[in-house]
Amino acid sequence: MVTQEQRRRQLAREKFLRQQQRRTAARRKSHTRNTVVASVLGVIVVVSVVSYATGVFKNDGKKVNAGAQVTPSASPTSKAPDPCAKPAEGAVKSLSWKTEPAMTIDKSANYTMKLATTCGDIDVALKTAAAPHTVNSFDFLAGKGFFDHTKCHRLTTNGIYVLQCGDPKGTGSGGPGYTIPDENLKDTSLKGGVYPAGTIAMANTGQKHTGGSQFFLVYQDSQLPASYTPFGTISKSGLTVLKKIAAAGESTGQGDGAPNATVVINKLTVAKS
Repeated sequence: MVTQEQRRRQLAREKFLRQQQRRTAARRKSHTRNTVVASVLGVIVVVSVVSYATGVFKNDGKKVNAGAQVTPSASPTSKAPDPCAKPAEGAVKSLSWKTEPAMTIDKSANYTMKLATTCGDIDVALKTAAAPHTVNSFDFLAGKGFFDHTKCHRLTTNGIYVLQCGDPKGTGSGGPGYTIPDENLKDTSLKGGVYPAGTIAMANTGQKHTGGSQFFLVYQDSQLPASYTPFGTISKSGLTVLKKIAAAGESTGQGDGAPNATVVINKLTVAKS
């Protein structure tokens, strides 16, 4: 005969066993759920990394500026073959001056500039009377061999369409040690906030009168504020060279980076015509 106390103890044990079974089942269920969640998160992380590496995640928040590095959004493209030749032998000179060179050019004369690059010659008719400080600076620097063997370090293919050169460091931070004043910002060619294809203009830091040696060559009409000294017009054959460089694309696949083409200025010369 089972006493009341024995029955009570039996029921208590059964209740305890049921509780333990429920807790064990709950732990198993939780473990399974966490495993699934961890697997899903792992897939998301992998997809995110792959998406970033292939350019699926785009950076649309930076402003277009001709004087600093920017990253407009664009779909990545496969790298095209390098259309340019091997650079000439020689090294970039390490030169710097504290002040702008004295005016030595004839402001009333016509001057031309030639960029003998690895991708072809780019000839420029300079606007001497409208931008005398700029032309005088280029004449001075060219005579010192400042631009020889320097790389064109930046190509933009989205928003603005320019090739930027003139930095002996090849990083976008180099210059001649001095600055020159802004000039010719009311040039009649700058209509509707557009620098037309064929324009060569000075890069700057975004502040007034901060031009140095860096410049950009516009190969397609580009929307830019009239803050960059336009100092010359690129020849038709020079534009053909620039478009060949642009067709090879840039390194980031985002529309702003180092050109895929090996663009090196073997020699830059300025001549009175």
